[in-house]
Order: sequence, then structure tokens, then C-alpha cells
Amino acid sequence: MRYLCIDLGDVRTGLASGDDITRIVQPLVVIEERDEARRLAKVAAAVEDHGPDRLVVGLPLNMDDSEGPRAIAARAFGAAIGERTGVPVDFHDERLSSFEADESLKGSGLSRKQKKRVQDAIAAATILEDYLRG
Repeated sequence: MRYLCIDLGDVRTGLASGDDITRIVQPLVVIEERDEARRLAKVAAAVEDHGPDRLVVGLPLNMDDSEGPRAIAARAFGAAIGERTGVPVDFHDERLSSFEADESLKGSGLSRKQKKRVQDAIAAATILEDYLRG
């Protein structure tokens, strides 16, 4: 089964793809879009381009496992992208994925600006890797 993972952000949304046979996951792209409707359209276009069997949306749970405003927004986005594309959606805990992405970029030689361009896609890959281990 092929997966596309979405690490939703207010400005930057990271995408990663992978499959459950090889369990190889790769960061794809970071979509920079503040407008919710345009962000949804851009992610829907990426879904169409990559043709996944299932979507995984990062769910930003609080450290006590409760869902705050960001998790509610992620669930709403997941429902909207699922409805728009017809692809089933799962949610997966994304706590610490951005931290792990930051750690993986240490010593990369990239500038802060260059790191920002790839960090969210790497975070999406981290979420998907964890989901596939699940």
C-alpha cells in the first residue's frame, strides 16, 4: 500500500511518501501557503500526482494525550482532504516530529532558511516512518 503523509502547518505543510512493503519513506516537498483553501487545493493536487492508497495526517497531540486547537484543525483538514480526494485518511501522533527533523538537519551545512524549506517534509517522513512501524 502506498501512503502520503501530511504534516500540516499554518504556513508550511510537509509531504512525504512511502509504502508498507519496502517501508522506505522519503520527504517530498514543503508547500508554503497561508490561505487554507489554496493549501487544501495544493495538497489535493499532490495527492493526485502521487496516487497514494491512503493518507496519513500528523495529529499534534498535547503531551498529556489531549487534543487542543491544532489537533482539531488537523482533523478538520484530514476530513476535508479525504472528502476532496476520495482517499482514506488516518491520523498519527506527530509529537516531537519537528524536533526529530531539526536533529536530523544538524550538521547538514544548510543555512537556517534552507533548513526551513525541508524541515516539514522531513517531519512528515518521520511521522510516516513511525506510522509504518505501528
